[in-house]
Amino acid sequence: MLIAVLFFCSLCWFVFTSHPEIGCSVVKKVAQYMADVLEDSRDKVQENLLANGVDLVTYVTRFQWDMAKYPIKQSLKNISEIISKQVTQIDNDLKARASAYNNLKGNLQNLERKNAGSLMTRSLADIVKKEDFVLDSEYLITMLVVVPKTSYADWQKTYETLAEMVVPRSTKLLFEDNDSGLFSVTLFRKAVDDFKHKARENKFTVRDFQYNEEEMKADKEEMTRLSTDKKKQFVCLLLTSLTMLLTVTSVHPFGPLVRWLKVNFSEAFIAWIHIKALRVFVESVLRYGLPVNFQAMLLQPNKKNMKKLREVLYDLYKHLDSSAAIIDASMDIPGLNLSQQEYYPYVYYKIDCNLLDFKV
Repeated sequence: MLIAVLFFCSLCWFVFTSHPEIGCSVVKKVAQYMADVLEDSRDKVQENLLANGVDLVTYVTRFQWDMAKYPIKQSLKNISEIISKQVTQIDNDLKARASAYNNLKGNLQNLERKNAGSLMTRSLADIVKKEDFVLDSEYLITMLVVVPKTSYADWQKTYETLAEMVVPRSTKLLFEDNDSGLFSVTLFRKAVDDFKHKARENKFTVRDFQYNEEEMKADKEEMTRLSTDKKKQFVCLLLTSLTMLLTVTSVHPFGPLVRWLKVNFSEAFIAWIHIKALRVFVESVLRYGLPVNFQAMLLQPNKKNMKKLREVLYDLYKHLDSSAAIIDASMDIPGLNLSQQEYYPYVYYKIDCNLLDFKV
């Protein structure tokens, strides 16, 4: 009986062509995107990368052809097209969902950056209060100035002389971080330009800020909305009201995006393994001819025993293809894909179940 050997190895990658390449790419993209979405829960990623409800190693070692999804009465071409369409659809859906989620995440990060960082750039809306400003005055205006901590004394000595018509003793320290302090100062509106110029010469930074309660409220509401929308993608609580209390009636550990990733990772991985099974069959027929007479099997060798295993397998099956010992792997022989993989007298593929770029 002729032998087709399908290697299983958790640390190796097999390079596909045509549909196999699509399958491999989509499986990895879905897995990696799940890791990106879960963020601080990355230690939970691996346990959610399941195929048909079981871990990947178990699925591969217990693999059975899915007759319902891929009827064997159809031609190989039709089966291949069914798998290709399925994987392509998952890929397209992932791109659309990823785009929507990334836009949401990006908008939230932009707002978060406005509320973080140094006093030179961050939003001041959550720092200042209405009573810090002279409002609705035709002549007076309150300005905000960032002063380095090392220059506090200089500011107190000079701010009243930076321009004419600065209100004496009007400065007040509103907030400080590790490097600087935010001071308010009141002056006449017509002195604003001179004050900014002199402040810049003295290495004081005038922030361009106008107190507007409606705009500040809108910014806070937008951040709350974006933060809530983001959390909904992977945390959903079903709450019901009981008299005057809110009671948690059921908890779903993941939201719609992560649930979609879990389901479609499983579908993509299953399709990928079916593609490998197809390739074992097709290449075995191409090599050994008809009638079909070969056995596929999985081997999971220790890394240190790989070389010895190669030698044993070669000795066992070298009679099947004497050219395997001398064939140039850079040659391009239709059906054998020699330019992209090692060539042996038996059919050989690798399966990688370590699909992430980080260790979980």
